[in-house]
Amino acid sequence: MIPMFRTSVSCRAFVLMAAFVVAILLGSQSLVAQTCDSGADLDASAKAAINAAAKQYLDMSKNGDVAGLKANAIPAITGDFSAIEQAVVTNKQYLAEGNSTITGTYLLDASEEKAPLARADFYCGIYNSPDRLSFSIPNLPPGKYAVVIQKVNGKDPITLSLVLEQVGGAWKLAGYYPRLDAIGGHDGEWYLNQARAYKAKGQSLDAWFYYLTAWDLTAPVNFMSTPDLDKIAQEMQSSRPANLPSQSAPMVLSANGKTFKVTEITAVPVDSSLDLRIRYENPSASDSGVAFQDNMAVIRAIVAKYPEVRGAFDSVIARAVDSSGHEYGSLLQVKDIK
Repeated sequence: MIPMFRTSVSCRAFVLMAAFVVAILLGSQSLVAQTCDSGADLDASAKAAINAAAKQYLDMSKNGDVAGLKANAIPAITGDFSAIEQAVVTNKQYLAEGNSTITGTYLLDASEEKAPLARADFYCGIYNSPDRLSFSIPNLPPGKYAVVIQKVNGKDPITLSLVLEQVGGAWKLAGYYPRLDAIGGHDGEWYLNQARAYKAKGQSLDAWFYYLTAWDLTAPVNFMSTPDLDKIAQEMQSSRPANLPSQSAPMVLSANGKTFKVTEITAVPVDSSLDLRIRYENPSASDSGVAFQDNMAVIRAIVAKYPEVRGAFDSVIARAVDSSGHEYGSLLQVKDIK
């Protein structure tokens, strides 16, 4: 199956993929590529069949036809179709707002392989040309695949990228990736310029997350690389903050007279704003009253530790998580943080 790197449940609520960006930057030239045909290299009849299937699946999405999409999907993803179903429901209104244009069709051929590829690299176009791009997909079974990128220019412009697999002569749905093209009315170029401004002021946390947002808004899918995306990835590396917390290396934070382990700090778009989200371990996550007070204290402690976030994010979200998986979230607008 095609790995579902980012079958978006909501284009306004995604986790930025820093690790993947770095992986593309460091590894994009390391492996032998499979075959990629696009543009003039793509057979006209194959292109017509691929594009027809992609347009059909977009029309189904506009109508909220989840059953039709599932009936035309490969078996590997029909067993758990819930993420795609939610993505269709969430983004139906945006996909139906305007006319669509196919901006890229790519035929990826790994049919000669005898076993699944630990990592399949497909290079499209002339090497070092400004319009070349590549796709890097782990754990890819042998087969013929296509990536089709469609833009819908409505009130809220959105890009729908589909991965298709050729099965019995038909192009079946194998991956579904909708992304709004802007956050708060600002596109990737705007976020890139803001990232550079934050970097110039030494505000590395703000710069890092704005670079990631710029990358995410510029890339139709996370397993794609272009010269422009590579430049963003290279540029942002010097802004990476030291000691960003993770599950394996949490940040110890004192708040509300307690000590907590912060396991994640990331930027997330919520509605029309870009917010900062904190995830931390809290044994009281199932007690909403206690968790709320702890969340407020954690938010204030993070803003005190990183005062620069006041100018970069609209709100800060804290999510308390206990060892049983209970989770309790709270949001506080930055303007209300004393």
